[in-house]
Amino acid sequence: MNILLTGGCGYVGTVLTEKLLEERHKVTVVDIMWFGNYLKEHENLTVIKEDIRNAENIPMEGMDVVLHLANVANDPCSDLNPKLSWEVNALGIKLLVERATECGVKQFIFASSGSVYGVKDEPEVTEELSLVPISDYNKTKMISERVLLSYKDKIIVQIVRPATVCGVSPRMRLDLSVNMLTMQALENRKITVFGGNQTRPNINLKDMIRVYLHFLEQGDKLQGIYNAGFENISILDIAERVVEKVPAEIIVTESNDPRSYRLSSKKLLATGFEQKYTVDDAIKEVIEAFNNGTLKNEEGCYNIKAMKKTNLV
Repeated sequence: MNILLTGGCGYVGTVLTEKLLEERHKVTVVDIMWFGNYLKEHENLTVIKEDIRNAENIPMEGMDVVLHLANVANDPCSDLNPKLSWEVNALGIKLLVERATECGVKQFIFASSGSVYGVKDEPEVTEELSLVPISDYNKTKMISERVLLSYKDKIIVQIVRPATVCGVSPRMRLDLSVNMLTMQALENRKITVFGGNQTRPNINLKDMIRVYLHFLEQGDKLQGIYNAGFENISILDIAERVVEKVPAEIIVTESNDPRSYRLSSKKLLATGFEQKYTVDDAIKEVIEAFNNGTLKNEEGCYNIKAMKKTNLV
């Protein structure tokens, strides 16, 4: 297939690009490259440095699928420049899906976020529950979903609401809970946990990639919205799992982030998808990468630090 992948130079996108090429797809990556480009040259790979808001510059003709991962990711980065976040996340998807439908693209897979639910008391947060986003980032994702769904009669729409991703990527992120806590233990022998009792869903990066491949393969058999997260555990539980493998002191402090929810992925599992990788697997990956010298605690591993070095804020 001919696949257009926005955000293909990012944390998830880099690994997804590699996997798509392994499966012999032709991939065109569009990425503004705020965080660099770690992709290796390949005969079936085209990489274009472009802002998705310039949709007219994005080659859609002849594409079978758009995999849309590009966005201003997480609350702190969105708070740096809310206008930019709204333009890239909400306006960007409108421009992309309009162009995709004009060019006859058949399928549009969108990486939304499990954070759109906000704070939930229900024991299982399913796709049918109301969305109560509490930050600009969460709100842009909710609006993006609604914009995309308005085109469902013109293109196959598949919306994935991922949990927090963990594991190792060439474009590494150390501002994600599992990765961050593991790195703290490795470097400092201390882990700082803010609050600790908030329950959050997690998904291993390898399974995240498998989810996107699953939707790609299913085509029009699956449409609509699907959660993607398999381990609902507290931040303190993550820290305790880390110290089982890396001896470290856990320091618990107060938190002003009340979000706590248990994501249910029963709908996704009912489609035949199976979880293969765990949080513990991701912790081991981070430890191994650190010990063999391929992973270092660098500013580029933190989205907000990297964005502050641009002219965006």
